[in-house]
Amino acid sequence: MHPLKNNAAYNRQRTSPRLNLLEETRFEKLPVTVFPDQHIASVKVAQRIADLIRSKQDKGEQAVLGLATGATPVGVYAELVRMHREEGLSFRNVITFNLDEYYPMQPDAAQSYVTFMNENLFNHIDIQKENVHIPDGTLPKEEIHEYCLSYERRIEEMGGLDLQILGIGRTGHIGFNEPGSAPNSGTRLVTLDDLTRRDAARDFGGKENVPTKAITMGIGTIFKAREIILMAWSQKKASILKKAVEGEMSSEVPATYLQLSDSVEFVLDEAAASELTRFNTPWLVKDCVWDIQMRKKAVIWLSQTLNKPILKLTEEDYNNNGMAQLATEFGPAYNINIDIFNKMQHTITGWPGGKPNADDSQRPERAEPAHKRVVIFSPHPDDDVISMGGTFIRLVDQGHDVHVAYQTSGNTAVWDDDVLRYVEFAIDFNTSIGNDTARLQQIYDDMRGFIEEKHPNQVDTKEILNVKGFIRKSEALAGARYAGLEDENIHFMALPFYETGKHKKNSVSDKDIELTMKLLQRVKPQQVFAAGDFADPHGTHIVCFKIIVDALQRLREAGEEWVNDCWLWMYRGAWHEFETHEIEMAVPLSPQEVLRKRQAIFKHQSQKDTPVFPGDDSREFWVRAEERNRETAERYHKLGLADYEAMEAFVRYNY
Repeated sequence: MHPLKNNAAYNRQRTSPRLNLLEETRFEKLPVTVFPDQHIASVKVAQRIADLIRSKQDKGEQAVLGLATGATPVGVYAELVRMHREEGLSFRNVITFNLDEYYPMQPDAAQSYVTFMNENLFNHIDIQKENVHIPDGTLPKEEIHEYCLSYERRIEEMGGLDLQILGIGRTGHIGFNEPGSAPNSGTRLVTLDDLTRRDAARDFGGKENVPTKAITMGIGTIFKAREIILMAWSQKKASILKKAVEGEMSSEVPATYLQLSDSVEFVLDEAAASELTRFNTPWLVKDCVWDIQMRKKAVIWLSQTLNKPILKLTEEDYNNNGMAQLATEFGPAYNINIDIFNKMQHTITGWPGGKPNADDSQRPERAEPAHKRVVIFSPHPDDDVISMGGTFIRLVDQGHDVHVAYQTSGNTAVWDDDVLRYVEFAIDFNTSIGNDTARLQQIYDDMRGFIEEKHPNQVDTKEILNVKGFIRKSEALAGARYAGLEDENIHFMALPFYETGKHKKNSVSDKDIELTMKLLQRVKPQQVFAAGDFADPHGTHIVCFKIIVDALQRLREAGEEWVNDCWLWMYRGAWHEFETHEIEMAVPLSPQEVLRKRQAIFKHQSQKDTPVFPGDDSREFWVRAEERNRETAERYHKLGLADYEAMEAFVRYNY
C-alpha cells in the first residue's frame, strides 16, 4: 500500500480532478485535449469555429480565420459545411487567410490549395469570394517579397486573426515553417524539407513533381492569432507530437515554439496522443490500474529501458523507475518477472495454424482442427509475402488449406516504362507466332504518346491501367505459387473502391463488402490474416481491414455458424511492427525460411529497386522486411528469450 494512503490530505488531493490532471500532464508544456477519434475531435473544433462566427455575428463584427490544408482539417470543413446546410450557419461575415501555398502553383491545379479549399469548403458555403485570401503561387519571384508584406498588412487591417487552425508535419513544421525557421518569422518564400516533399509525393505522382518551395505564413504571424488550435490524427504523427508537446523548444521542431503561446491548444485523437507520457508510460505520472496488459507493457518497457533481461529485474529497478506501485501490489519483483516472461514465451510458436495433438492451453492458436482453412488477405498484391511471407509458407508446408486474396489491383504503383516494356514484349510475341499485331501496335503507339505528354498525377488511360494491373497480378501469382499455392486458391478481388486510377479512392460501398463476404462464405475459414497497419488512417490497409471486419460481422449476423470459430489475426506492413507488449503470436523463422521469404518478395519485380511509392524509407521492401523481422527477434532475445534468426508478429483482433 502507498505510505500515504490513509492520510486525509493525501486522499483529498488524490480525488481532486484538477490535481489529478496536473499530475498526469506534468510532462506536457502546453494544453492538450484528447478525443477518442478524429471524427469526434473534428466536430468539436468545428463547433468552436461556429460559436466564434455566431458570436461575432451577434456583435455585428467580422470573424477572421486562419485556415490550413491537408488531410487533417478535412473533417472540420465537412462539419462546417453540414452546419451551413442543415443549421443555417452563415459565413457572410467571415474573412479567411490560408497558411500557405506551393510555389510555383497554378490555382486551378489539382494539387493547389485553392482547389483544395474550394472543393472542401468554399464552394459549399456562402462566404464572399473577396473575403478569401490564399497565397498566390503564380507570382514572379521578384514580386514575392512585397506580396508577403502586403499579406501581413491585410491581416492586420482586418484586425488580426481571431482563430488560427494548424496541422503538423512529420518534420514538426506548422504551415510550411520547416526546421530552422525563426520564432519571429513572417510570411515568406521557403524551401521545403525533403520529408515534406516525400509525404506529398502521392498527390503529385512522385516526389520529383513536388515543388521545392512554398509561400507560408511565418511562426511570428501565427503567434499573433488570438486563439490557436493545432490538430493531429493518427499514429503517424505520434512521435513528432511527443517532441512538440514534451520536448525542449528548438528550431529543429518548429511546433515547439507554440509552447511560448498562452492561447494555444493541441487537439488530438488517441492514436496521435499515444506516445505522450501519460498514455505511453502512465506509471511515470500516476497510479495505474495494473491489469495484465499494463503489467506486460510496463515490465517490457523496464527491461528495454535498463537493457536487462526480464528475469534479472530487481525490486530496486521497479522502485527507481516509477513502478513501485506495481511491485507493491503484485510483488515480489521476481514473481512479476516470471509471470511476464512466461506470457512472452507462450506467444512464440512454430505452428501458426496450431500444433496438432498438443496441449494448446498455453499456445496462441488452437490445436483443432489440425488442418485449418486459412484466408490471407493482402491489400496490395505484395503485402502477403512482404509482411508474413515466412508464416504463409509455413502454413502451406504444415498442410493447411491456405487461400490468398489480393484485395486491390495495385495498378497505380507501376512505372510507365514498365507498361511499354510489357506491351513491346506482347507485340514481339504475337509477331513470333504469326498473329496480326496492327491493333496492338496502334494501342502501343497511343500509350507511348499519352505517356510522353502525361501531366503529374494524371489518370492513366484504361489500357495503361489494365497493363499495370496485369503486371501486379502476374507477380502476385508468381509469389503465391512460390509459397506453394495452387492457382484455384489464389483470388484477385479488384475491390471497386480502389479502381479509380488515381491516389484518391472512392468510398467503400456494399459491393466491396459483398465481394468479401462471398469469398469468405466460399472458404469458411477458421483463420483469417489481414493487414492491421493503421498508422495512416487514409491508407488502403485500414480501408481493406474495415471491409473484412464488416463482412465477418454481417455473416455472423446472418447466422453463419462457422464465423464464431473464425479467428482474425492482424499482421503489419513493411514499415512498422507491433509493440513487443502487443504481440500475441510470434512465428520464428530459420535462416533458410528468411531466404525463402526473400525469394517470394523478389517475384514482385515492379516493386524492387525504387518502387513508385516507396514512402520515407529508401530501403528495398525485402530489406525492410528482413530487418524488421530480425529486430523483432532481437527484442525477444534481449528480454531473455531464445535467440532466433527472425520473427513475424501477429495480434488477434476480436470482431
